[in-house]
Amino acid sequence: MRLSGQVAVVTGAASGMGKAIAELYAAEGAKVVVSDLRVEAAQAVVDGIEAKGGTALAVAANVAKEEDVQQLIDATVEKFGTVDILVNNAGIMDNFVPAGDLTDDLWERVFAVNTTGPMRTTRKVLPLFLEKQAGVIVNIASAGGLHGSRAGAAYTASKHAVVGFTKNVGFQYAKQGIRCNAIAPGGVATNIGASMTAPNPFGAERAMAGLGINPRTGEPEEIAKVALFLASSESSFVNGTVIAADAGWTAY
Repeated sequence: MRLSGQVAVVTGAASGMGKAIAELYAAEGAKVVVSDLRVEAAQAVVDGIEAKGGTALAVAANVAKEEDVQQLIDATVEKFGTVDILVNNAGIMDNFVPAGDLTDDLWERVFAVNTTGPMRTTRKVLPLFLEKQAGVIVNIASAGGLHGSRAGAAYTASKHAVVGFTKNVGFQYAKQGIRCNAIAPGGVATNIGASMTAPNPFGAERAMAGLGINPRTGEPEEIAKVALFLASSESSFVNGTVIAADAGWTAY
């Protein structure tokens, strides 16, 4: 039980990678807060965890809203007393829209969820972490945060920003017992594609240019195993870095 007694908050945890992370953390002994826009789906994940003897709580939250972030962490502390692990998983795609076709609305919407959300949740948990001089943050970045055209301009920029934020937080708070790392998944079988309603033909064509070198599609459970490593004491010397989990796609 590598996370026994730990309290973990996972955003975007009603499906996909977030769900797999929440389930694995619970199986490893953590008390897990399953956060998502869709509280009914989040509750279904909680029910599954509890059916296996785990402990979990569903909390509705839109990470793009400051008041939701405040309520999410406050509800966690009220229920479980603290936060030990924060997983910033919630994210949306951008329809492969290139810079020339970007609107302010799309740019701001993607950044609000993918980048500002993790900043706000991190800002909210840091006082808890600093008080006990311990805490772990795991950000879900993307292969799109390491390369230039795995998605559209907004998504790519938002995930590059997550990588930079991860490195900054990891280094700046290293002496306070706080670790912050990111995972950069490659193509993973999740429902994030549902956030793409009308892919931009030009942007999609350019982004797909690298798809032929992708060795394979991953499963959410494979990303969850990396997230477990980063949340556990087994990664005590790993901080401020990004682990690519992509079957070697970005090694080309």
